[in-house]
Amino acid sequence: MTSHLPEPFRAAFAGLEEQRTAGESDNRFHQCFGCGPGHPTGLHVRCFRTAEGVVSPITIPRQYEGPPGAAHGGIVAAYLDEVLAAAVVRATARNSVTGELTVRYVRPVPTEAPIIGRGSLVADHGRYVDVEGRLEELSTGGCWQQRGAGSFPSPREKRPARQVPGLWRVRAASVSLEELEKELDENDR
Repeated sequence: MTSHLPEPFRAAFAGLEEQRTAGESDNRFHQCFGCGPGHPTGLHVRCFRTAEGVVSPITIPRQYEGPPGAAHGGIVAAYLDEVLAAAVVRATARNSVTGELTVRYVRPVPTEAPIIGRGSLVADHGRYVDVEGRLEELSTGGCWQQRGAGSFPSPREKRPARQVPGLWRVRAASVSLEELEKELDENDR
């Protein structure tokens, strides 16, 4: 439903169906910083279905400012990550986690300005899918702010997220969750 959207987005999102990726409070993504409605200080990213994939209404709060007037690059990446993850759900009907994320910072993304996130499937490889997305200014109708691409491994159902302190490496997209979990187990020893 678009009536609960801020005014600048209502016309652009009229008639689109909201895609619920976080779900109810028993869903494991309910507390997700990016999309979880239950996270007290999260981004609360919402996505809507389109024929091409998903679109997301985004206004980055000033509290996430990096350079004066522009959003911090890490927050921009977080928004893109959520839009890409929603594109995975749209294409596969399954939640997933990021295996690889690449962001091309084209130009600064302003804070407190209406932005549209777009995400779509590029390829489904079975073990993982490739998606791409971008952030655009709503007012210019398509001037790219940032571009992103990601690969999301196919997750096993109903497995809780692992917490591994001190592991900050990013793995390539072709690594399965099983291979990644094996490496995490080896690092725990």
